[in-house]
Amino acid sequence: MIRRSFHWMMAEPVSTRKASIVPRSITSVAVFCGSNFGNTDAYADGARRLGRALVDAGITLVYGGTTKGLMGVLADSLIGAGGTAHGVITEQLRQRGHTHPGLHHTEIVASLRIRKQRMVELADAFIAMPGGIGTMEEMMEVWTMNQLAEIDKPLGLLNISDFYRPFLVFIDHIVACEFLPPEHRHSICVDADPAVLIDQLRHFVPTKVAKWL
Repeated sequence: MIRRSFHWMMAEPVSTRKASIVPRSITSVAVFCGSNFGNTDAYADGARRLGRALVDAGITLVYGGTTKGLMGVLADSLIGAGGTAHGVITEQLRQRGHTHPGLHHTEIVASLRIRKQRMVELADAFIAMPGGIGTMEEMMEVWTMNQLAEIDKPLGLLNISDFYRPFLVFIDHIVACEFLPPEHRHSICVDADPAVLIDQLRHFVPTKVAKWL
C-alpha cells in the first residue's frame, strides 16, 4: 500500500524551523474517531497501529471512553500494548453500557460539551482518525481554538486509506475562496503513518499569520 503524506504541518520556512524548533513535550494525546468501524478493515488496522505508536512514544491516550467502533479498537490496542488510557464519557452513554471496562481512568460528565472541554484540558495534542460528524466537529473545534490562539496544542489527521482527501480538497476550496489564509492551510499535520504523525506534532510550529485577510 502506498502511503501518501500531505506535509501540511509546515507553517514556516524550513530553514527557520530547523534553527528554532525545540520538540514539544507531548505526554497525552486526545484522539477523535468513529464509534462505528467504517467500510474497510483498514480503519481498524490503523486504529491498532495508532494505539501501539502511542505506547511506543510514551503517550497517554485521552478519548471518549467507549467500547464502540474504532474507539474501542484503539483503546484495546493501546491497553494490550501496556499503555495508559483515560476515558471521558457522558452519563447518557454510560447508562447505555458503552463504558470501556479496562480504562485506567474514567470520567463521567453530564454532556458532550463538557466532555470535549475535559478532553481539551487533558491533552497536549490531538489526532483525528476516520469518523462521523462527531469526529469532524471535535476536530474542527480544536483547529479553530488553535487558530484563535485560545490553545497551543497541535492537531493531526491520521489519513488512513486517504479518508481525509476530500476534506483537504475542501480546505483548498476555502482558501481559494479567500475565507482562509493560505498559511492556515498548513496549520494541521497530516500523515497516514501514526509514528510519523506523532513526530510531526512534536515538531509543529504554529503559523504567525492572522486569520483575517
